[in-house]
Amino acid sequence: MSCKSKVAPSVDFDHSCSDSVEYLTLNFGPFETVHRWRRLPPCDEFVGARRSKHTVVAYRDAIYVFGGDNGKNMLNDLLRFDVKDCSWCRWNVMILCLFLFFHSGYTGDIYSNSNLKNKNDLFEYKFATGQWTEWKVEGRLVARSAHGATVYNDKLWIFAGYDGNARLNDMWTIGLQDREQACWEEIEQSGEIPPSCCNFPVAVCRDKMFFNGHIWTRIPTEHLLRGSPPPPQRRYGHTMVAFDRHLYVFGGAADNTLPNELHCYDVDSQTWEVIQPSTDSEMPSGRLFHAAAVIHDAMYIFGGTVDNNVRSGEMYRFQFSCYPKCTLHEDYGKLWENRQFCDVEFILGEREERVLGHIAIVTARCQWLRKKILQARDRQKQKSKQEAGEESEESSGAKQKDSPSSGRSAGGPPMLEVSIREAEAQPFEVLMQFLYTDKIQYPRRGHVQDVLLIMDVYKLALSFKLSRLEQLCVQYIEASVDLQNVLSVCENANKLQLDQLKEHCLNFVVKETHFNQVIMTKEFEHLSTPLIVEIVRRKQQPPPRVYSDQPVDIGTSLVQDMKAYLEGAGREFCDIILLLDGHPRPAHKAILAARSSYFEAMFRSFMPEDGQVNISIGEMVPSKQAFESMLRYIYYGDVNMPPEDSLYLFAAPYYYGFSNNRLQAYCKQNLEMNVTVENVLQILEAADKTQALDMKKHCLHIIVHQFIKVSKLPNLRSLSQPLLLDIIESLASHISDKQCAEMSSDI
Repeated sequence: MSCKSKVAPSVDFDHSCSDSVEYLTLNFGPFETVHRWRRLPPCDEFVGARRSKHTVVAYRDAIYVFGGDNGKNMLNDLLRFDVKDCSWCRWNVMILCLFLFFHSGYTGDIYSNSNLKNKNDLFEYKFATGQWTEWKVEGRLVARSAHGATVYNDKLWIFAGYDGNARLNDMWTIGLQDREQACWEEIEQSGEIPPSCCNFPVAVCRDKMFFNGHIWTRIPTEHLLRGSPPPPQRRYGHTMVAFDRHLYVFGGAADNTLPNELHCYDVDSQTWEVIQPSTDSEMPSGRLFHAAAVIHDAMYIFGGTVDNNVRSGEMYRFQFSCYPKCTLHEDYGKLWENRQFCDVEFILGEREERVLGHIAIVTARCQWLRKKILQARDRQKQKSKQEAGEESEESSGAKQKDSPSSGRSAGGPPMLEVSIREAEAQPFEVLMQFLYTDKIQYPRRGHVQDVLLIMDVYKLALSFKLSRLEQLCVQYIEASVDLQNVLSVCENANKLQLDQLKEHCLNFVVKETHFNQVIMTKEFEHLSTPLIVEIVRRKQQPPPRVYSDQPVDIGTSLVQDMKAYLEGAGREFCDIILLLDGHPRPAHKAILAARSSYFEAMFRSFMPEDGQVNISIGEMVPSKQAFESMLRYIYYGDVNMPPEDSLYLFAAPYYYGFSNNRLQAYCKQNLEMNVTVENVLQILEAADKTQALDMKKHCLHIIVHQFIKVSKLPNLRSLSQPLLLDIIESLASHISDKQCAEMSSDI
């Protein structure tokens, strides 16, 4: 066994006695900077050749590399990289208990491009014995190379590839538990099946294979509406790995370039983003036909073809972040569904149907409805003056009433009534759902009644000037138009004067593949004469296409609107005063209740008579700056804050009952990456109070290695006795370990 020398992990600490503020950074200490690329020792030629088109498998704390090509010949060696001690070796003797499967590919002389032959074999490698075994498998799987393969539910799944003459898009699977009964089985696919392809990765995440499951689903590209970056350019030879709820795409060839951005796809929110590497990253260059694997919370990239067709033997490590997802949209969505703390009632249409809502959310998201609400408040004030003959102190409400559906008591705040005659209840409720969540729950695609409903929503979106909702409706309707419903949709668009949708329907009808089928339907016989004439004329003489360079107005997002609302746009609608050490901060009850179970329980059980609430986090009163950071998180999910705010807010998720510990995770990371000698004792106390054991261990580690400086801090004497004992115990352990190391070196 030939091994490369080990590179030991290290911790960098400055043991000088400078009094300046000192930030402590760790190389391979207890914590690693998130989104940091690190260049690890490359594979030396005497261990294994530089290569591309190889396979890697992660197991425990090691990366196993098999095969590939070195630019001239195919390889069939097996290498091992130990991620703990960063060492390479050629692997011959195995002591692990795992099975490794490699399926097909091609063999031959790649340098001369001769004798290349696709293979249809399946090999098993037993780590326990170090033996290869070829499986004899029944079934008619076509020999192929450059396919996608992954293991899921004890089965090997194969998709697409190249058979030597053409690209494929079939899917096959084989069970891996019983070699004697193993048989290739072709999977009948449905949905939007991807085109034939090769040289692509696949990954499993949340019980889906991306390229996705048996029933294929095209990943949405509503990135403009979601305010997120577009998907990565089309490419081949890239890698894709799954971690937590994300898929990470790196490298590949895209339009004759080798990009080195890392793209991240969130499976839950269905959005792409480009990961910004940490400032101290050692970035890999762009490459293709490399390989990637995940161990613990990091991704490892090995090899590949770089510029000028050169094979690489480099190994890189990327540190993932693992923050809980943002629940902002879900929290506001639950507020809409539960209808608690409603303070406005919309009276809709000729039938005067009633829909409840929250002034804070509605006025933050829609200027048209904001104007309506202000007009209703002004009318109530005028009415109160006339009735009482004096100035009314009520700040909102056109009529005071007890609404059973709102859950308000007789003595509760008044309910504001707002009449909107141009809106019916069903489409208005869909619009309201959008205001709270930034999305709509699409009904059955293609069903005529559901498409007509979204057309009514679209009409409201145009009237209320909600550009973002307009685009969502257009996307749904255009995707739902088919041969069965196109005439109904076209006639309704004509009736509602929705010219863009009418134009889409007309173009759909006159398509060569659609026209004959559409005009033979009974619906066409009952179509209005002007529309029939318009269809016939369009078929005979299609109008020239008009291309516009004007950017699409996508409106503002929920996050943008709530940010503006907190920063002043919502001042005149505040209905609660938060007192921070005696200083008032106006806020909005509905928003606080939606995001915090603490406030939700308070407002549901009782409401302070003076409308004021004292703010603390346990026994601690946060600084004004930290409190503003917490409000930014509550209103629009912002987690960016200076380290000193994180110290105050570390325990806030527990005290205020946020939906998850996302804020705490960011605070924890912020503290870990910005620990100084001056603040380490404060962070130690915060970690001890919240039982964040790993962060407490990290602080003790810092204190031990910087004890000369820490011992001079005045707040050391004010620590609790248990914490002082923890420090003494850590010091004793450190001294003992150091003495043992010195004795070993002497021997």
